[in-house]
Amino acid sequence: MKRYKILFLGALLSAAAQLSCTKNYEAYNTDSSGATPEEVERDAYVLSSAMIGLQAWVVPLDINSHQFIECLLGGTMGGYLADANNGFNGKNFATYNPENGWLRVPFNEVLPKLFVQTKTIKQVSSDVSVHAVADIVKVMAASRVTDIYGPIPYSKVGENGALVAPYDAQEQVYALMFSQLDSAIHTLTARKTQNFSSKADLVYDGNVLQWIKLANALKLRLAIHISDVSPVKARQMGEEAVNHEIGVIRSNADNAFVKPINRNPFRVIMYEYNNGDSRVSADITSYMNGYGDPRREKYFTASTFSNGPSNGFFGLRSGIQIPSGNTAKEYANMNVGESDKLLWFNAAEVAFLQAEGALKGWNMGGSAASLYNQGIRLSFEQWNVNGADAYLNNSSSRPAAYVDPLGSFSYAGLPSTITIKWVEEGTAAQKLERIITQKWIANFPLGIEAWTEYRRTGYPKLMEVMVNNSGGRVDSRRMARRLPYPQEEYTENNKNVNDAVSNLLKGADNMGTDLWWVKK
Repeated sequence: MKRYKILFLGALLSAAAQLSCTKNYEAYNTDSSGATPEEVERDAYVLSSAMIGLQAWVVPLDINSHQFIECLLGGTMGGYLADANNGFNGKNFATYNPENGWLRVPFNEVLPKLFVQTKTIKQVSSDVSVHAVADIVKVMAASRVTDIYGPIPYSKVGENGALVAPYDAQEQVYALMFSQLDSAIHTLTARKTQNFSSKADLVYDGNVLQWIKLANALKLRLAIHISDVSPVKARQMGEEAVNHEIGVIRSNADNAFVKPINRNPFRVIMYEYNNGDSRVSADITSYMNGYGDPRREKYFTASTFSNGPSNGFFGLRSGIQIPSGNTAKEYANMNVGESDKLLWFNAAEVAFLQAEGALKGWNMGGSAASLYNQGIRLSFEQWNVNGADAYLNNSSSRPAAYVDPLGSFSYAGLPSTITIKWVEEGTAAQKLERIITQKWIANFPLGIEAWTEYRRTGYPKLMEVMVNNSGGRVDSRRMARRLPYPQEEYTENNKNVNDAVSNLLKGADNMGTDLWWVKK
């Protein structure tokens, strides 16, 4: 209870500090009857701070947490980034032996803040639309955490004011998230013209219609996640989302991006931390180089090799013994600016999710082929790149073999031979690989989602690590399947975490155990 209270106060102070330069918030949609102007302004300020503080933990805007979750974990496991700091050797996610200070971050830093900020929002505002938006944000962030660990404390967190709580099985977490999304969608649909203060929203500036589309898109994403293990429920949730009266994100104008509170964390981590602690992964550059993908110059900056090799979009292989000095820093980097917004959800992903649903026989409003092609076009449009039609009709290009320009980390063979053009006569596996591969490219740099889809489907096909420090717990051919629970859980929540491991996880608490939504 003491730790929970400290986290509660810390989260509020952090949110307030991040917004300290913003004053004189408008009176919010709260019941101010009998309240003084000072009380109304105070509540509006606290509400805005809490809402923005909540939104800051989907894709973390805190730079330290962002580095661990988006770069070192999601980036490497999802095939987007590679570690470039040789001080990470022997303790990083990429070689399957993270130290506790690394693996605790999504659990201990993210989960408590979701419940604290949501509780604050519902205490200081009587506006049910604001409550609904808070629930959508909470589900979006919590879905990433359960997809990292599996069973998590969710339904009972906060009872009696304590963070220490029993775990829910991942199937139960998903059921509750669907229920929370349905309730939020229902509430907002009934109030679809009643926008709220833009000062409390870093994503859509208080536009309720956009939040409904995002909630339905998230519902579709989660439905696809569970489609191999709970096909009836998945189809129901997916079809409800797509065929809702307002529907899902369908155009790039609906895309969900969050504004950085100060600076874009990717920019700081990949350029300023030790001259860049991460670089672009050889996995994604090999695919995009082989395809001649014109989005490369939007995604990446070219390598900066000074002696010998010619420069281009050459990524660094992940899961290696990182070389000392500046060698690793010479590989391609992310093309990102300090003020760039961070992606939560785009229209291209929704089209690819619909394409997979259509492939499964769901009513997605189009064929798998048409939705697949739509996803590619939407991604090209999002990045303001020409040539989508030529790209999606390319039937010959394949991912390139990775030949390391410096000769140390080359990969023998091709990661995949999948081509771009939709082939109606192809097998179901080939069609699924095309959908997931192009969704992966379009979703850069959403690494946690990429890792989820890799574990669920096996696509895109990624290069095996060169260094596996798991002691045999992780199969290099299948890669890491989850993170173990932090050691703090075994000291502060011992009974509940042991119950979760023995009764809910269905395997050992290590990186080699599959999650519930992986079809056995």
